[in-house]
Amino acid sequence: MSEAHPRPVRLAGITDEAGPDLDTQLAVLARLGWDGIELRNVDGYALADLPAPDFARLVDRIAAAGLSTVCVDSRIANWARPVTGPVETDLAELDVLAERCAALGTRYVRVMSYPNDGLSEAAWGAEVIRRMRLLAARAERAGLVLLHENCSGWAGSDPARALRLLAEVDSPALGLVFDTGNGLEYGYEAYDMLRALLDGAADRILHVQVKDADGTAEEPVYRYPGAGACRVPDQLRLLAGAGYTGAVSIEPHMVVSPHAGRMDTGTVGADVFVEYGRRLGLLVDRTGFGKPREADGPPGTADAEAEAAGAGALAGAAL
Repeated sequence: MSEAHPRPVRLAGITDEAGPDLDTQLAVLARLGWDGIELRNVDGYALADLPAPDFARLVDRIAAAGLSTVCVDSRIANWARPVTGPVETDLAELDVLAERCAALGTRYVRVMSYPNDGLSEAAWGAEVIRRMRLLAARAERAGLVLLHENCSGWAGSDPARALRLLAEVDSPALGLVFDTGNGLEYGYEAYDMLRALLDGAADRILHVQVKDADGTAEEPVYRYPGAGACRVPDQLRLLAGAGYTGAVSIEPHMVVSPHAGRMDTGTVGADVFVEYGRRLGLLVDRTGFGKPREADGPPGTADAEAEAAGAGALAGAAL
């Protein structure tokens, strides 16, 4: 299942944002013509908790669909696991995912860096680094690479902390995943953070997730890529200019948002996901990753075109 216009990056998606069931998750990728899947939840289970027979079927169906798993999104060190919780919970999840990633053929596991729970800033940072050393050592033995996301946790909002985490853990089993839309909700400018990370560790950004939003940190409103305030097209240009060639994976959050407790995709989740992916494809092609097209308009028109294209298709959707 390949696209008609190959790109230097692979387009993929966190497919539980289209629907909880595997049938829907595979179907939306087929509609887009994409061959990359990012796994988080399947049939209502986190990937590490999926019953063994169901996981075996998942592996078989992904292979039969001609898909590659670009990344697995774990709960390790995430927004629901504070720094004072038992690290054994995360180590146990990593052990399960080590076996499951081998079966899926992926090395990448998304992690975060533990929200604080009453520790001083210095103690919080020291404990995060200690835990990440343990996790990275175990990941390295399993042939995995943990990808820290600019999301919840000690290093999630500050590029200096993210670079310090990489330096102090000092492991080939720790890299970065960059999410283009997390800055609004977590109080920083994603474009500025991405630029700092590219300046300091461009070769450690191994995966990219795309979301976009406007509104406020307290009430973010998630938008199609290029239609929000996160400067997604500019971030894609930065990545293209830095020579990024990994996966670019959509995480729309327009219907589903796990940390906000919204997991019901309703009747529009799949269509929103596909439209989101289609618009991302337009942006990717117009921001340095794709081949130039004679039909492109003058500079500055791409974002407006991406927003306008297909706008009527979902005009009645309650998002």
